[in-house]
Order: sequence, then C-alpha cells, then structure tokens
Amino acid sequence: MRGRVSTMLKNWIIPIQPEKEELEERLKEARERLASLQMKLKEHKLPVLILMEGWGAAGKGSLIGKIIKNIDPRFFKVVTMEQSDQEERRYPFLHRYFVEIPEAGKFALYDSGWMNEVCMKRARKEIDSQTYQQRVHCIKRFERQLTDNGYLVMKFFCHITQEEQKKRMEALLAHKDTRWRVSESDRWQNQHYEKCEKIFGKYMEDTNISTAPWYIINAEKKKWAQLQVLETLCNGIDIAMQNSSHAVPILQNVFPLVTMPKLSEISLEEKTISEEEYQAQRKELQAQLRDLHNRLYRKQVPVIICYEGWDAAGKGGNIKRITEALDPRGFEVQPIASPEPHEKARHYLWRFWNRLPKTGHITIFDRTWYGRVMVERLEGFCTENDWQRAYNEMNEFEKDLYDWGAVIIKFWVQIDKDTQLERFTARQNTPEKQWKITDEDWRNREKWDDYEKAVDEMLQKTSTTYAPWYILESVDKKYARIKALKIVIRRLEEALN
Repeated sequence: MRGRVSTMLKNWIIPIQPEKEELEERLKEARERLASLQMKLKEHKLPVLILMEGWGAAGKGSLIGKIIKNIDPRFFKVVTMEQSDQEERRYPFLHRYFVEIPEAGKFALYDSGWMNEVCMKRARKEIDSQTYQQRVHCIKRFERQLTDNGYLVMKFFCHITQEEQKKRMEALLAHKDTRWRVSESDRWQNQHYEKCEKIFGKYMEDTNISTAPWYIINAEKKKWAQLQVLETLCNGIDIAMQNSSHAVPILQNVFPLVTMPKLSEISLEEKTISEEEYQAQRKELQAQLRDLHNRLYRKQVPVIICYEGWDAAGKGGNIKRITEALDPRGFEVQPIASPEPHEKARHYLWRFWNRLPKTGHITIFDRTWYGRVMVERLEGFCTENDWQRAYNEMNEFEKDLYDWGAVIIKFWVQIDKDTQLERFTARQNTPEKQWKITDEDWRNREKWDDYEKAVDEMLQKTSTTYAPWYILESVDKKYARIKALKIVIRRLEEALN
C-alpha cells in the first residue's frame, strides 16, 4: 500500500453532467428502456447481479430504489449486506453472497457487498495483506465463474468527495428519523477518507476484470447519478444478450494434481475382509472417529466428505458406518438428486454452497457437484463448453473451501460390471429393496463404458493435493467401509495436528 497511488479513483475523469433538459429527456428514455429490457432479459434467461458499492452516504440505497421502480417486482430482489454476524462468520467468506445470486431472467441488487467488507476490514487492519490478497483471488474467481456461466455482473462505485460526504452525514444526523442511516463505519470512513480512497482504488484495480469491470459513478447529484447507472446498466444488458451464445475460453489448470489410475487399472481381487475382523476393526475405528469429532468441534474445523461411485456400489452403507460414530448434532448427510427448477435456474454450484457445513461441523454429500462432468455431460444436460470449464471451476471451489480451513475428502466407490448386475438383480427380486432400483439405473448401466471414460477424466483432472480422490474397492462392502473409516480418521488427525 505504501507509496502507491491508485489509478481507478485518483485518475478518474469526471464525466460532464448534461444540461437539465437533456438530463430529464435521457432519464425518461433510460427508464423506459430498462422497463422494456426486463421482458427480453426474461426470454433470454439472463440473470443480472448489480453490486452497488461506494462511500457511506453516497446514495447507494436511493439509487437502488430508483432502479427498481422500472422493474416488475416479481423479477428482482434487493440484498442488504450488513456486517456479518457470528453465525455467518462460521461459513466461507463468500457464502452469504453466493447464496443470494439471482435466478435466470431476474435481478439481484446488492446494497454494498464483498468489496465493502474486504476494504473496510483492510482499512481497519482487521485482515493482513496476505488475507486481503487471498480474498481478492476468491472474489475474482467468483465473479468470473458467474460471468462464464451466463451471469451479467454490473459493479458500480458511487463516488463523492470528503466534503460532500461530511455534509450529507451532518444533514442526516440533524434529524432523529434519519440519524440511524449514519453508521459508525460511515463516520470512520470520513475521518480516514484518504486512507479509504487508496484502499478502494487499489481494490478496484485488483478486481477490474474485462467480464465484470468497475463503473465509477459521479454521485454528487442524485439525478445525474441515476442516469449514469441506468444507461450503463441498459447497455450492459444489451451487450450481454448479444453475447449470450458465445463460448467461454477453457482455462488451463493451475492447481497441483495427484496422479490417479484409470478405473480399469484398479484391482478388485483380494480386497476382502472377514466378518470377525470387520466387526473388530469397525468398533475400534468408530470409537476413534467419535473422539475426533469432539476435537473437530472444539477446534471449529469444517469437514466435507464427498461420495461418488457406480449405482449399487455401496455408498449408502459406507456413509452409514461413518455417521454411526458421529454426534447427530454435528453432521448432516446431503443426498443430491436431480436439480429442482429453482436450482437449475442458477449457477450449478449454488445448491452446494447452500449445503456447506459451518465450522466444527461435518457435511457428507451422497453425490456431488461432479455430476456436472458425469451425468450432465453424458445426458446432454449442459453444453460441452459447460462441462469442459467445470473441471477448473470445481478445483477453484474446493481451493476456496480448503483456504477457509475445510478438510475435503472425496471417495469414488468402485465395483465391476458383473458385481453391479448381481446387486441390481438382487434388489429387483427383493420386495423391501425394490425402491433402490429404477429404470434410470438400468439405462445408465447401458452407458457403462461412456461413464467409465468420463470418470477417468474427472479423477485425472480434479484430484488435487488439497482435495484428492480416494478409491474404495467395494466388491466386498465391508472392506470399503473399513478403508473409508481409516482414510477419514487419518485426514482428520492430520488436520487437527
């Protein structure tokens, strides 16, 4: 920070405000244009995220109020991000922002957001330079992932001078009905205006990416500020709709990978265990896991355990042997089925961000985000560009979770084709197990070779050093259960030590 002058704010060329008559005429046109664009936006299924940042008392809330007057109330939501509370701080930094992203064809307007949170914590020295850089990387990935997946992200910074900010705050403080609108943070900002200006400017430089650029708004005059935002927003929507069919570049993987074997190279022979040995080991390992769970809660370490595998491979039984050892107040199993309509209408990772554990808790996913590169890929539920991009997006997602402090354990439960047929047949012929077998299971079995190819690629491209895959040989389910317990215990001990 020292000795560096920001360019985004210091060198900003102030736009010239038009004369009153022209201003009124352009405002009317912009309002009508936005009103008509919302229907096209719905047809194009374009989700729009508007981030309204800026100085305290710069009029961000008022601007949002003016914008939404031109939009059907069914098509927008306003998200007010106050200081994160104790509960929210037990989730990843971006959690509360990601869960509020809009559905396709709708608007979400954030009254301040991740910029204000990061910059004010940096200004007050609540986070150090390394944490600041880490959060900037997370934010850039977050914004890029949104735009890559069809979102329009519009970022506005409402700029006023120190004198103007002070004048507005004094006017608000003079009346008991508006006094509440001036926060302690706003006063601190004004007292440390130059310091905050440097930090805001540097942040905007650091996050000014081509797909989600910053727009600095001259907010000294309210109607002029409104016109700048409306015209910029309308132009952004027009361009986004024109570019909606364009493919997105596939980014090269930059994360360290662990070499994984192909499924055909994994030996399933002799991976067995006797009933007597299984019962003895299970009891001992579950006791260890029970003790570790208590320590996890005390040290507030979040744990994410992921299960993927062939149908009838034994995922459910494997999960059960882990959860038997856990305090029911400290874990949750998330069975992942086909996405619901409101989930399909958002970024594909949204439904998983909604299911993350808080610190000290364990979440077990029975099926995961990897459906993107398996079933969605093979059944044509997403484009080739979508699933090709997803490898890197999922590595990024897991890196953010790892940096937050999560232990990530990913299991592929492996069986051979003959074993699956035996289990399918047994399920079909056993009345109390028939609910476990569906026509879809039989259809997927016909695509075994295609799925195997997709799984091999998934394992090769997403087994990172911070979130590696583990193969559970499950022709003998008991063997797979003991192996899973041992891996979970080892990983948790490593994290706690």
